[in-house]
Amino acid sequence: MRAVIYRGAGGTDVIQLAEAPTPEPAEHQVRVRVHAAGLNRSDIHQRRGNYPAPPGWPTNIPGLEYAGEVEKSGPMVTRWRVGDRVMGLVGGGAQAESVVVHEDESMAIPEGMSFRDAAAIPEAFLTAFDALTTRGRLQSGERVLIHAVGSGVGTAAVQLARRQGASSILGTSRTADKLERAKAYGLDVGIDTRSESFRDKVGHPIDVVLDVLGGSAFADNLAVLAPRGRLVLLGFLGGTTANIDLSPVLRKRLEIIGSVMRIRSVRERIELIRDFSRAALPGFVDGTLRPVVGGVMPMTEIARAHEEMERNETFGKVILEWVN
Repeated sequence: MRAVIYRGAGGTDVIQLAEAPTPEPAEHQVRVRVHAAGLNRSDIHQRRGNYPAPPGWPTNIPGLEYAGEVEKSGPMVTRWRVGDRVMGLVGGGAQAESVVVHEDESMAIPEGMSFRDAAAIPEAFLTAFDALTTRGRLQSGERVLIHAVGSGVGTAAVQLARRQGASSILGTSRTADKLERAKAYGLDVGIDTRSESFRDKVGHPIDVVLDVLGGSAFADNLAVLAPRGRLVLLGFLGGTTANIDLSPVLRKRLEIIGSVMRIRSVRERIELIRDFSRAALPGFVDGTLRPVVGGVMPMTEIARAHEEMERNETFGKVILEWVN
C-alpha cells in the first residue's frame, strides 16, 4: 500500500510518499481502505519529533482519523461487512491506503455523506464532545469560551455547545475572518486576540473554557471562570509554563481538567465512540451538526498542507484524499 512516511524528525522535507506493508486484521479487527484522512497539528508535532506515536501504532506513518470502506475482516468480527462505509479515530497510521482498527472503534458514515466530509468528523468532533460533555459537563444555559475557535476542534465545539443548549458561546482567534466565519456555526461573540484581551471582553463569567493555548492564557482563563467553573486543557500552543496566582482555584472552587485523545486505550476509545454515536452522531442527519472542511488536497500534496497549517491559514479541517 501507499503511505505517508516520516523519514525522520524535521521540516516538511522529511515527508515521503512510499510503499509500506499492508496490515492484516487480527481478531475483532477490520482493515479499512482509506479514501480520505484529516490533517491535525498532532501530525506536525510528530513530524518535528515532539509527539511520538503511542505503543501499538505505526511509528513513522502519521494520521489520527480516516474515512473509508471495510475491505477485510479478521476472525470474530460481527459488526461490519466488506463494503461498509466507516470513519474513526486512531493512534496513528491513518494517512495510508489501509488501516487496521478494532471493529468497535469505527462509526458508520451517515447516509449520503462524502468520504471527505466524514474524514472531518472523528478527531474534531470526538475531541470536542469529550471535552464539553464528558470532561467539562456543559449544561443547558451555561456559557462557554472556546479558544482557537476557527480550528477543527473549535468549529466542532461551537456546534456541539449550541446543540447542548449553551446560553452563550464565545470564541477567540487571531484572525477576524475566522471569527466571522465561525458565526455561521453558532458562535455568538468573537474575540480578536490580536487587538483585545479576551479577559476584558467576555462580560459575564464563563462556566466552561476549552483551551488549546496553555501557559499564555492560563491566568486569564482562571480569571474569567465562574464559581465552580471548569477549564478543559487540550493543548499548549501558547507554551507549557505559566507564572500565576492559584488563589482563584480555591476561592471559586474551579476544576482544571487535562485531556488528550491519542494515548487512550482501545477500551477508552470504544466507550467514547459509543457515547458519541448515541448522543451526537444523529446531529449529522438532522442538520444540527455539520463537518467543517476548510480545504481538500490530494495526499501527494501533504507537505503543502503541513505548511498551510503551520502558517495558521486553515479554517476547520484540512482533508487529504487518495487519488488513483
